[in-house]
Amino acid sequence: MKKHLRVLSVVATAALAVTVAGCASGDSGGGDGDGPEPVVMWGSWSGDQVDQLEEQAARFNESQDEYEVSYVPQELVEEKLLTALAGGQVPDVVLWDRYQTSLYAPKGALAPIDEFVEKDDIDTSMFYEPALGEMTVDDTLYGLPLLVDNRSLLYNKTLLADAGVEAPTNWDELKTAAEALAVSDGGKLSQAGIDLSDPGLFNMYLAQAGGQLLNDDQTKTAYNSPEGIEVLEFWKSLLDADVYEQGFGDTGDSFAESKTAMKLDGPWALSTLDKVDGLEYGVVPPPAGPNGDTGAYMGGFGLVIPEGAKNAEGAWEFMKWWTTEAENGVAFGEIAGWIPANIEAANDPYFTENEHYSAFIETMNYAQARPNVKGYSDVDGKALVPALERFLSGEISAEQALKEAQEQGDQILEQNR
Repeated sequence: MKKHLRVLSVVATAALAVTVAGCASGDSGGGDGDGPEPVVMWGSWSGDQVDQLEEQAARFNESQDEYEVSYVPQELVEEKLLTALAGGQVPDVVLWDRYQTSLYAPKGALAPIDEFVEKDDIDTSMFYEPALGEMTVDDTLYGLPLLVDNRSLLYNKTLLADAGVEAPTNWDELKTAAEALAVSDGGKLSQAGIDLSDPGLFNMYLAQAGGQLLNDDQTKTAYNSPEGIEVLEFWKSLLDADVYEQGFGDTGDSFAESKTAMKLDGPWALSTLDKVDGLEYGVVPPPAGPNGDTGAYMGGFGLVIPEGAKNAEGAWEFMKWWTTEAENGVAFGEIAGWIPANIEAANDPYFTENEHYSAFIETMNYAQARPNVKGYSDVDGKALVPALERFLSGEISAEQALKEAQEQGDQILEQNR
C-alpha cells in the first residue's frame, strides 16, 4: 500500500517529484561503502507499469550486490530531464522514447555511451537496426534499444467467420473484408469494418504504397506524392463505403467490445484484450499495398544515461544486463508483454510460438524507423497529422491536405537545420 501511495504522490505533484528524484540521484555513486550504490531510474510509465518496472529492477538487484536500481515515475519525463539538468540533479538512467533522441541529444541532455560499448565489447548488431539507429545521432550512440513494437492487423475471429471472410493480406482484400464486416442500423453504423481513427498510421500505409516520408537526402518531405495521394484515396474509398465513421467507438474500446472487426494496433493492446471474456481474436502482419509492398514502422523505448549522471557506471551495468542478455529481455516480456529490441530475445519461443505475438515478430523483420532527423517529430505532429485530420473530417481534399503538410513540414525541417 505504501508503494502505491508513494507513486501517486510523485506523479500528482510534479515539482515534488523532481526534487525527490533529484536528491535521490544526487546521492548516486556516493555510497558509504556499507551497501550497494543507488541507481535512480526515471520514466513516464505509471499505474500497473510501475510494478512491472519494479519487478524487473528487483531481478537486477538480486543478480548482483554492487548496485540497487529504484524507479521514480515522471510525467513529461523529457521536459523534467531538462529542468533537472539546469538544476544539476539528474537521474542515472531514463526509460526513453527513442523517437526523442534526435531532439534531445543536441540539447546536451544525453551522455554518449560509445566508450562503454567499446570497453565491454558490445556487439550492437544484436539489436534491431532501426531501433539502434533511433538512438544514434551524428554517428554517436546515446543509449541502447530496450523494447520494440509495430502496428499489425488485429481481427475479430468470430465476426470474420460470421461474415465469411478471411483475414486480409492486401489492400483489396482489406476493403472487401471491411465492407462485408460493416453493419448499419437505421442508417447509423453499429459495427465498423475497420478502425480508421488514427491518421498517424499514414506513415505505414505510405510505405505499403511504395512512398517515402522524406527525400533521399532527408532535407524535405516527400509524402506529397502520387503514393501519398493513393493512400488518402484508399482511405476515402473506405469511408465512402461506410465501413467506418468519425467518432465511432470513441467512448470505449470498440474492438474489445466486438463493435469493430479489424484494427491496426500494437502489442501493448494484447494484455487488455486477453482479459476480455469471449473475445476471440487473431493477429496478422499489415496488409500489403497495391504493388505488393510491405510496410510498417517500429516504435518503442530505450535506456539512456543523462549528461551529468552521478552513477553512470551503475546505470550502464543495469542497461547492459537488461538489453544484451536475451533471457532478461524475455523475462520482462513475460512480466509486461513488451517485445525486446534484442533480436535473439524477440525470437524466443515465448513470442514466436504465441498466436498473437508471432505476427508482430514477423512484421518486425521489415519494420522501419521513423526519420531520425532533427525536427521530424514536429513535422509529424504539427504538419502532417493535423492536415490528415482535416482530410478525414471532410474539410479539405487529399491534394490540399498533403500540399499544406508539405509546405509546413518543409519549413519545420528548414528551421531545424
